[in-house]
Formats: sequence, structure tokens, C-alpha cells
Amino acid sequence: MAENNNNNKARAGFLPIASPRFRSLGENLPRGSFHTRKTAAVKAAITSLESVVEIVLADIVYERQHIHAAIELFFVQKVDFVIVEFISWSEDFAWIRFLRDMPEVPVLLINAVQDRMSFENTLDDDDFIDFLCTGTLVGSLEGSGSIPRTGRKNVKILIGDRHDLLGQITRFSRAAKVRNVLRQARFGLLANYNELMWATYVDPYNLFAKVGPELRFISYSEMSDELEAVSDSEADAFMHALAAKHPVMQDVEERLFRESVRVSIALAKLADRMEIDALIFNDVDPVMLKQFGLRPGFYHPSFHANNAVMVPEADIGGGMITLIMKLLSGKHVNFIEPFYIEAATGTFAGGHAGPNDHNDPAYPENVIIARDVRFAGSGYKYAGAPFAWYRIPAGRKTMAHFSENNGNYKIIATLVDSLEGDHMLASYSHTIFKPVVPVATLFEKILNIGSTQHFAVVDGDYLAELRMLSEIMDFDYYEIL
Repeated sequence: MAENNNNNKARAGFLPIASPRFRSLGENLPRGSFHTRKTAAVKAAITSLESVVEIVLADIVYERQHIHAAIELFFVQKVDFVIVEFISWSEDFAWIRFLRDMPEVPVLLINAVQDRMSFENTLDDDDFIDFLCTGTLVGSLEGSGSIPRTGRKNVKILIGDRHDLLGQITRFSRAAKVRNVLRQARFGLLANYNELMWATYVDPYNLFAKVGPELRFISYSEMSDELEAVSDSEADAFMHALAAKHPVMQDVEERLFRESVRVSIALAKLADRMEIDALIFNDVDPVMLKQFGLRPGFYHPSFHANNAVMVPEADIGGGMITLIMKLLSGKHVNFIEPFYIEAATGTFAGGHAGPNDHNDPAYPENVIIARDVRFAGSGYKYAGAPFAWYRIPAGRKTMAHFSENNGNYKIIATLVDSLEGDHMLASYSHTIFKPVVPVATLFEKILNIGSTQHFAVVDGDYLAELRMLSEIMDFDYYEIL
């Protein structure tokens, strides 16, 4: 729901820097002047880059006025990051001004290498201009020294051929975009921290100042107002849509089914009205259970449509990593806690009670509408109301954690395989995971680093993006492989 929505490409400023001494050389030569050749090279580079990012182009920087214009353009266009490329030898004045004057934004300094040169020697004037055009390493080396001397942070250096660079730029662009989205994001906590899990607490001021999201504390009275506004017909429509898509167990009562979806609709409307990117609700708070009569059981599809997330147990760090993984991947992200290790198979069971994103259209068969038997024997008004019992789909996943540590933040990340299997853990969306490292080793390392019990999992390998995001955001990063 943040303004800089992840449904679009990241916006990158492109800053090619060259030497004014070379600009007019070779004007009468067959292949044109230095400027003509570098303009064509820049155009080709942009064509490649535009397949993965939206480019905001500055003119080739030769003079002071060019760098001033570029800085102003990038600031006005609110770029997510800037790609800088020395396209020949260069003078220092432009680059140092950029490092000194450009507002804080991640910067990629790239150097594109060629397989072979277009000349064998430089005895011919035309070949000599081509030689000057290839002097990108000279400019990059000279420019590199000014990065530590100016104290500029968030400058990442990449070197390789255009194809390799494009892959790395793609991953970096996702991380840079997430940084910008988080700076505009709004988290909603319904309605208080979880007194059972103090390790999940974060400092809202520190989170806002260092990471970006503002934290809104949402009262139960606001939720009650939304709940009262959900009509029977609206609840029935959602209930019937779920029943048409997924099997419903025979012991599910329609009355309780309706109330469970009614609360789920109210949560979604509350998040939408308040423009919440991550709704973090204390679904084990006795006050909430008494007031609403049940633990909400369905993950409304509007969260995915709005590029937002919802997590239980008032874990703001859990909400943060779930949103980060969603922004990086654009996919459905699941919220889990590891339950137990089974040494004989080298696996662990993981999942979570309460609503989990069960809306992946590729896996409708992984959902069963079932009674929440964990609460069925309680005295709450709608005890036993059903939920979407989800077997998390099989495949390679990135599993990651986020929490606060003495004023800083940490990400712990690894790769796991979710295994095929039947539903097995009543009242919990779940699966069996086999990590890429020995299971005891994985958790021994996590325990030594220090975490909470909550992790996010998503299809695919996003370790490179998490690593780059941690560099950009100055998070402590631990990768277990």
C-alpha cells in the first residue's frame, strides 16, 4: 500500500561519466567522435538495463553543470538507486561532487568488461579513439579512492560483462526498491505487544528512524466498528467463494464459518482503510478472543492484491521479514515457527496457527476448511470456528528471520525444501522442511546467533537480495549454507 509499490520496476538513475578532454576528439573519423561512440554505447547499455529497471537518464557527465543537473534530476524523480559507470578516463571534480552532494541513496559503481578489444594497436587515429573509449578501468580506479575519502556510504562496486552485471543489478534493484518502500510504509499493531513473547518487542522510534515504517497502534474499538459494518451478504459471499474452491470438513458449522470469514473481512478492510502495509495483530490476546469470540482463520486475498501482509502474535519483526520477502519476490509468503526436529529424516516441522497466506492460485488443493480444534474446547463465543488449514507447497524456499538486537537489526537467512505430504498438524498451517545444511547444524547456528521463533518462507532463492538489502540498510546479516 506504500506509494512506491513493488508491482512496478525499481527506478534507477543512470550516470555515465567521461572526460571532457576527449569529447570532441575524432570528429572527422569514419566511426565518429569520442562523444558519438560513447553516446551509442550508453544507449546500448540503457536498452539492456530497461529490461529490469526504469531508467532515469542523465546526460553523459563531462562538465560541472552536468553533475548538478543529474543530482537535481535524480532527487526530483525519487530514484531508488543510482548506477554510475565511468565510460572512459575521467576527471575527479564531477564524481567527488556527486559523492559529496547527492542525497543519501544506494549507489552501484559498475565496470563493464569486454571479451576483446576492437583494435590490435593504436597506430591508426580511428583505433586510438576506440582505445580512449575502452579506458573505463582507469576512470573506475581513480574514482574508487574518493569513496572512502568522502565517507560516502551505500556504494556497491560490481565488475563483469554486461550479462553478469545485468543479473546483479536486477537483484540489487529489488533490494533498493524495498528500502524505499519501507521508508514510506505503515505498520499497524492490533492492539498491543504480546506479553507472552517479550523477545519480539521492538522500539517503534528506532524502527521508524533506522528502517522507515511508522507504527500505528490500532484499538479494538476500531476493529469492532469494521466488524459491525460487514454485512451477512458480504460474509456469505466470501464464505461460499472459499467453499467452492476448497474442501470443507463435515464437522464445520456454517454459523461459525460465517463468523470466521466476517472477522477476516473486517481485518482486511481495517488494513485497507488505514493504508497498512503490514498488519500485525495479537491474535492470542485474551481480550481480543473474548471480544470477537474467535481466532481469525482466513487470510483475505486483498492483502496480496495490495502488496501488503498480515502476521499473528504481535511480532513486528515477523511482520517486517514477511513484508520484505513479499516485496522482494512479489509472491505469497508464509509465516512459520519451527516446531520440532526429526533426526532420522534430517527434517523439521514448521508452520503456524491462525491466518496464513493460503491464496496462491497454483495450490488450491493444499487448503482444507477445518475446525480450529485448538480453541474448540474454549469458552469463547465462536469456539471451534474454522480456518484455512494449509499445507505449505513443496519446493525450494528462502527462510528468513528479522529481529532487533541492542538498537540494531539482524536478518538470519537460509534455504530449505518444503516436502510433499498430507495434512498432519491439526489447527496449524504447516509443512515438513529439509534444510540444505544438516538440520541440527542449522538450528545450532541460529540459536547461537539469537533469534525469536518466527520466520518467513517464500518460493525461490532470495539470499542475494537479502544480503544486498542488509548491506544497504546496515542490518547484521547471517547466511547459513
